[in-house]
Amino acid sequence: MKLTSLIPAKIFPILLVNFIGILGYSIVIPILIFIVIDMGGNGFIYGILGAMYPFFQFIGAPILGSLSDRIGRKKVLVLSQAGTFVAWMLFLLAFLLPKTTLWSQNTELTGNYVMTLPLILIFVARIFDGFTGGNVSVANAYLSDISTDEDRNKNFGKMGASTSTGFVLGPAVAGLLASTYLGETLPLILAAIISLIAIFVISTRLTESNPCVVDTAGLDTNTFRRFFQVEHKDCYQEGDIEANPEKKGWTTVLKQPGIPLLYTVYFLTFLAFSLFYAGLPIYASTLLEWSATDLGIFLAYSSLIMILVQGPLLSRLSDRFSNEALILVGSVFLTCSFLLLSIQNLMVLYLANTLLSIGNGLMWPSFLSLLARSGSPKMQGAIQGYGNSMGSFASMLGLILGGLLFENITTMTFFIGGMVFIIITILMTINFLQRKKKTKKTVAPSTA
Repeated sequence: MKLTSLIPAKIFPILLVNFIGILGYSIVIPILIFIVIDMGGNGFIYGILGAMYPFFQFIGAPILGSLSDRIGRKKVLVLSQAGTFVAWMLFLLAFLLPKTTLWSQNTELTGNYVMTLPLILIFVARIFDGFTGGNVSVANAYLSDISTDEDRNKNFGKMGASTSTGFVLGPAVAGLLASTYLGETLPLILAAIISLIAIFVISTRLTESNPCVVDTAGLDTNTFRRFFQVEHKDCYQEGDIEANPEKKGWTTVLKQPGIPLLYTVYFLTFLAFSLFYAGLPIYASTLLEWSATDLGIFLAYSSLIMILVQGPLLSRLSDRFSNEALILVGSVFLTCSFLLLSIQNLMVLYLANTLLSIGNGLMWPSFLSLLARSGSPKMQGAIQGYGNSMGSFASMLGLILGGLLFENITTMTFFIGGMVFIIITILMTINFLQRKKKTKKTVAPSTA
């Protein structure tokens, strides 16, 4: 069976771009905790470092999302990937610097750590990557642009599968490369190369999806202005709120139907997963005594399950069940998985990982599809951008809390994550029942 028969030609380029971006990002996940510890840090510093990316993404994502509504998705994706490439180069430069001690601290709250010059540069790299890291929200807006109501669920399922495929290969490759004589340096070099490949793919394979962009190829402008398409046009009628990009602010987006609840779920989901991603590497390297390869295999297994769920399974289920129902079922699976993660038994941990992967595979693409169907289609860049900011803020908070919590209460951190998913389940249940009640009221008069 040909690949084009499984993946429509119109969405293949954005899936490829998403896969390449996630592959480059996920390569560093299994090795980052070992890099931080080797350079003088600890779990506390690892949590703070992890929070730098989402904090600055929180600032940058809405700007890039709204900018993509004005100048086009393609150019913002190129800009984002260029920032990622520069960040990886800074990361690699940190390995060449001497481990000069800048300060050290040993308290009950922070634990014992030494802040070195290479660690500072890694912080700068993550900050820079975070500020230009709006590629996820822009890619989701791009997919929303080219999707119809009939194929939106399936398209976001395929986007989730491309993300999971990147997460399968990234940690697995990192674990293998980190065992070579170059150690953690080789995966980082590969990540930088992957960023360059992503820039090439976006520039050559991706067509612009936003209709509100004017072609400046024939205009007598300099290269910089032409690239960013300063001479843009308004595609909507005068007075239309979406025609004025300055009015696509936070309050305007929140007035869109259903957005406040969805943003709450967005925030809580990222908060719970950030507790997981902050705690798991520390858990693996300390209590479980895993190597980078062991952690890479664990993460790769998770992503492999998600590929199976988000690909063929979700495509069939989305035809039979609503987004809300799939989100509910996924949340229940995620709750169970987080509660099992605290049990230090290999079989139980892989069972928890399986439940987490199935739950995430069902819930998150369904949630993104629901978000893409909410609000004005003309504001998808802003909606996705501010949604990404909600996730970034939650990630920042969760990664810092996760590092601190695991230093003090260890695996009970995952139990707290499970409680968050219980709240999500309750919220989505209430929303599902309210929507069902409204639907009955709407249908009743027409059938009378």
